[in-house]
Amino acid sequence: MRTTCRSTALVLFSLLMAGCGFQLRGSYALPYESIYLAVPDTSVIGANLKRTIRASGSTRLAESADDAQATFQNTLETREPVILSLSGAGRVREKRLRFRYGYRVVDSKGRNLILPGLIELNRDLTYADSAVLAKTQEEELLWRDMENDLVQQLMRRLAASKPVTPEAEE
Repeated sequence: MRTTCRSTALVLFSLLMAGCGFQLRGSYALPYESIYLAVPDTSVIGANLKRTIRASGSTRLAESADDAQATFQNTLETREPVILSLSGAGRVREKRLRFRYGYRVVDSKGRNLILPGLIELNRDLTYADSAVLAKTQEEELLWRDMENDLVQQLMRRLAASKPVTPEAEE
């Protein structure tokens, strides 16, 4: 009796999850045969994006913009901590970490394949003078989490985009 109830519950749960559109996050298939990432070699975002594109297996990373069907360009990357509130003594109590990243995707002639975009990520954290080391580590962890989130958002946007064919524009 218990086995039947558990089996029934498991089947109902599976149907419910399938019916709501839930899907595990998988790899992304980009709509380009090859892409060149015009990002600095020291860029953490660029390194993570390259790793994710290689893992997808559907798009080749080109060595130069001339060899690529599309070129990904970073137009803006700013990280700024913003003070949200101060204590009565004038010390920081809350901070917001703001990460802004602008990008565009162009063809070999510099024409936009995807309209330029901007992603802004925010994380709030409390601050305490009594736990400076712990709060510094928490801040670094939040920055890393924002970097990973940014790469996932970029991959979703690139995979979901319908590139404009340059022949259609002419």
